[in-house]
Amino acid sequence: MSSKNKYSGLKKAVIILLLLTISFSLYVIITNRNSKNMTARQKILKAAYPVMIWFTKATGTNRTSLSNTAVAPIVPIYNLPAIGNDGQPFNLNDYRGKKILLVNTASDCGYTGQYEGLEKLYRERKENLVVLGFPANDFKQQEKGTDENIAAFCKLNFGVSFPLLRKSKVSKGAGQNEIFEWLTNKNKNGWNDQDPTWNFCKYLVDEEGKLVHFFASSVEPMSGEVLKAIDE
Repeated sequence: MSSKNKYSGLKKAVIILLLLTISFSLYVIITNRNSKNMTARQKILKAAYPVMIWFTKATGTNRTSLSNTAVAPIVPIYNLPAIGNDGQPFNLNDYRGKKILLVNTASDCGYTGQYEGLEKLYRERKENLVVLGFPANDFKQQEKGTDENIAAFCKLNFGVSFPLLRKSKVSKGAGQNEIFEWLTNKNKNGWNDQDPTWNFCKYLVDEEGKLVHFFASSVEPMSGEVLKAIDE
C-alpha cells in the first residue's frame, strides 16, 4: 500500500471517529436535557445505560436470580432497626402486609439509571409494594455523596419519591447494615447467603416478612421477572 493510500485510509478513520464522537456527544446532551447537578461521568453513564443493559442481557452478565417462597425467617425482619435518609428512625413494621423491594443503590454507577424504573415500579404498585433504597459506597466508591446530596440527586434527576435509607455498608463484614445482614445470612432469613454482587441488587420480601427473591444488578426493576415475583 502506498503512503498516499495509507494517508487516505487514516483520514477516513479519523473522520468516522470524529463523527461518532460528535453523534454520541449530541446523544448525551439530548438524553440529559432535564438532568440537574449531574457530573459529566453521571451524564455519560445515564446515556450509556440502555446499551449496557442490552450487553448484559446478551452476555448474561449480572443476571442471577434466586428464589425460595417456602422458608420462613428465623429472625423477623420487622424488628430490625433502621435509619432514614433524613436521620430519623425508620420503622419496617409500617410495611407489614406489603411486599418490600430492598435495593442497594449508588449515584455514579452504570446502573444508576435504574432509579427511574424503581420509581415507576413504586408508583404503579404502591398499594401492595414499597421500594426501599439503601445508598452504599461499597463498590468502586460509586456513592461518595452525603445523605443530603443523595436525596437531592435522586429527586432532581429521577423524581424519586420512594423511601431512601441512610447511607451504609451493605456488603458482608464489620459494619454491615443490619437489614442487609439479615438479607444475606441464612441463619436469619432462613435460606439465602447471597450478598450484593454490585450496586442495584434487589431483594424481595413478601407480605409476611419472608425473603422470597434475589435479583442481581442487570435484572431491571420493570422486567418480567420482577413483576412476576411481585404478583405472586
